[in-house]
Amino acid sequence: MVVIRQAVETDRERLATLMQEYIVKFCEQPAPSRKALTLHIKRLLNNPSYGIQFVAELEGKLVGFATVYVSWSTYYFKETAILKDLYVSPLNRGNKIGERLFKICLAYSQKYEFAGMTAECSSENKVAQNLYQKMNGKENAGVQYRFF
Repeated sequence: MVVIRQAVETDRERLATLMQEYIVKFCEQPAPSRKALTLHIKRLLNNPSYGIQFVAELEGKLVGFATVYVSWSTYYFKETAILKDLYVSPLNRGNKIGERLFKICLAYSQKYEFAGMTAECSSENKVAQNLYQKMNGKENAGVQYRFF
């Protein structure tokens, strides 16, 4: 049975391995250093005002994760959540783990009365877009620009 829960300190090494898989194999980006990954995870664990990570665990192995970062909405003058990363390892897809990770992120954002939660993904990531539409997400009319 898959357990969805907040990441804890003892997850740090396993979560770093899963995040590296996501970054390198799924996002096709260069591998960050192991030290940088574990420091990032530690920063989130120790400072929930920056963000939070949730994990999906199956038989002692992490098979998915989601990262929600905290930002600020001047418009609503409240904190807002940004779901930047939601990943399920390929062998464990199709079992609604992604939906469950999404739902815990949304519940967290609602529990702490954030102004809202925005989910970001690349324009090519149709799987994520379909999930967010299934979860009743509304596509933003705004435009984002990236500078580097």
